[in-house]
Amino acid sequence: MCQDNQTKVSEFHLLGVQGLGNFKPLIFTVLLLFYIAIVTGNFLIILLVSTNIKLKIPMFIFLQHLAFADSLLATCIIPMMAEIIIRTKGKMSVAGCITQMYFYFNFGLVQCFLLAVMSYDRYVAICNPLHYIVIMNHRICFLLGYGCWVLTWSLSSTEFILIIQFQFCGPSDIDYFFCDFGPVMQLSTSDTFIVQWLDFTYCALSTFCALTFIIGTYIYIFVIILKISSSTARKKSFSTCCTHLLSVGAYYGPLITIYVTPSSEMSPNMNKYSSLLYIVMTPLMNPLIYSLRNQEIRQALHKKLRKIAVK
Repeated sequence: MCQDNQTKVSEFHLLGVQGLGNFKPLIFTVLLLFYIAIVTGNFLIILLVSTNIKLKIPMFIFLQHLAFADSLLATCIIPMMAEIIIRTKGKMSVAGCITQMYFYFNFGLVQCFLLAVMSYDRYVAICNPLHYIVIMNHRICFLLGYGCWVLTWSLSSTEFILIIQFQFCGPSDIDYFFCDFGPVMQLSTSDTFIVQWLDFTYCALSTFCALTFIIGTYIYIFVIILKISSSTARKKSFSTCCTHLLSVGAYYGPLITIYVTPSSEMSPNMNKYSSLLYIVMTPLMNPLIYSLRNQEIRQALHKKLRKIAVK
């Protein structure tokens, strides 16, 4: 409970990015264009995988899950971010802020697990090709894909059940453009030790353990590829891994920059701009990477566009 000389906070004030001046309309427009591109690109991937029988294989089914998570991550942050930028600051209720933080955490965490599952799929395809169809059958593919979502929601729910009981008394300004975990915890007058410990554990599980699994998997994959005698087969094997590795780099690069670099070495505005890489650029990169580098996706897209043109 708040003390007698404290006022219970019912809403937070998001300060956004200060000092933009006349650039606010430009940044607002660019953000909305990026958001439209993210939703359109990821929706196309979901649509193509859903409607093209040639794409109903594990790699593209997992990509469909990833595209869905990217779209939802961008949707829960970018529209409100754009509104805060054009208005200089924004307001959000405590419940709304915790809800946004909950979904942001979930959609980010599920991407880590999906990228790890996709690396396992590449491992089976290259290192055990004769048994690939048996190992990555429809049932296993279903369990791995939806298992990432179930695991994510199970982990985050235990943490946020505690967060919704927190008290916020006193300061209500968040020097950020959305409700991230760190800035919100700094405003709480409750004991946040357990929640911060849980958050550190889950982040270590999703970032460090998942990334370690991906790196270890690809080290083994590259060892196997280098043993292939045919140069054509080696190039084809490397090509199948390259697209996924670019996605891993697009995801973990900004994430490590934001959350591993000590905050004392970054100005508040620089930390905000770094977050844009993760929130805006990463969901935008995956459709571009797979549409530019994957022949099956390009062929399915061309086929779909031809059907639309004929109609």
